[in-house]
Amino acid sequence: MKMILVLGAGRSASSLIDYLINECNSNGWKLRVGDYSLSLAQEKCNGSAVAQAFQFDILNEQQRAEEIKKADVVISMLPANFHPIVAELCVEYGVNMLTASYVSKEMKALDEKAKQKGVFLLNECGLDPGIDHMSAMQVIDKIRDAGHELTAFESFTGGLLAPDTDDDNPWEYKFTWNPRNVVLAGQGVVKFIQEGKYKYIPYQKLFRRTEQVHIPGYGYFEGYANRDSLKYLDVYNLRGISTIYRGTFRRPGFCRTWDIFVQLGATDDTYELEGVDKMTHREFINSFLSYNPHDSIELKLAHYLGLDLDGPEMHRMRWVGMFDDELVGLDKGTPAQILEHILKKKWTLDPEDKDMIVMWHKFEYLENGQKREIHSTLVATGDDSVNTAMSKTVGLPIGIAAKLLLKGEINETGVHIPIKKEIYTPILNELDALGFEMSEKQVL
Repeated sequence: MKMILVLGAGRSASSLIDYLINECNSNGWKLRVGDYSLSLAQEKCNGSAVAQAFQFDILNEQQRAEEIKKADVVISMLPANFHPIVAELCVEYGVNMLTASYVSKEMKALDEKAKQKGVFLLNECGLDPGIDHMSAMQVIDKIRDAGHELTAFESFTGGLLAPDTDDDNPWEYKFTWNPRNVVLAGQGVVKFIQEGKYKYIPYQKLFRRTEQVHIPGYGYFEGYANRDSLKYLDVYNLRGISTIYRGTFRRPGFCRTWDIFVQLGATDDTYELEGVDKMTHREFINSFLSYNPHDSIELKLAHYLGLDLDGPEMHRMRWVGMFDDELVGLDKGTPAQILEHILKKKWTLDPEDKDMIVMWHKFEYLENGQKREIHSTLVATGDDSVNTAMSKTVGLPIGIAAKLLLKGEINETGVHIPIKKEIYTPILNELDALGFEMSEKQVL
């Protein structure tokens, strides 16, 4: 009897585990789900006869070796820094491994060993990275196979609130993914190519350099650039293309307000503040402003950043509680950690909240010298705060890949991401059948 091992039962694992339970029931397989929190693993297994929950500690060398060696495929949903530890053991014991995380240097270094052992290590098989790779390559390959020349590629993905969810929330946003990653997003230098010119955006300018995209039926979105679009020149074999730009979607107005935190230094994660145990939200903001005993914190902030006291940016800041006299609730922390903690109080999904995933690609190409353009769009909505669109779009591609592996329908070895037709075609086909379809539209 074949056995699937899932390590990590966090928020993105819910839909994955549900999918795998169904496949185990259909195919006579077994599923083991390990998490540091036994109760969390048990909750995700939901009493299924084919799924067994257990307490798992990745730092326990004996336990991780014993669990991995008896599996037929391992899915790591652990924090990204633990993937190489799992992968090394998978290579040693000849077990295939899947993850949604980016390929690290440590993972790349296992490529040759994995090939020698006949082991398949598939990374970046979630949403972004994951479905973005697969859906982009499907169109890029179609354009190339027709003999046309691709000239520009832009791609945006965003995890947002579904329309009509939390209508009084002026940010139109809550955390649907790792909050820390949201707070630290964009730090470093952004790189991309626009009309044949290399472009760079420093972090302190990033959230003022946005573009708007309209998606029929869903309205307007604003996008800011991801850190390094240039690395996809080789990933997608796009050397020579005139434009490549990858970004993140938010609703209009979000970025201009988020830029307040950036300009203050509230997203800095390199040092700890003093007196955090007695600090209020209001004092946190004031700690970045000049001393003036006569002006309010609101007035100082508005003056410092040239904001309208009654404008939308200040309204968003008030709504999220940044001027409240409530204690932060931490004993210590960096500015970024404190900001994350404050935001989670208002940006954590309520049980009835629904999230939404929006992915949009733009392809420009030449057909017999004539300019052509295709837009490809995916919009997915969650059911509630557990069965989120984020959980589904991150977990389902990995689950489908695990099934294909166990059925012998993927025959690759070494370290991969899902950009080959043999990998992405069956995964996208099943996602389409499950209701996650990229709709393509020829606009030019």
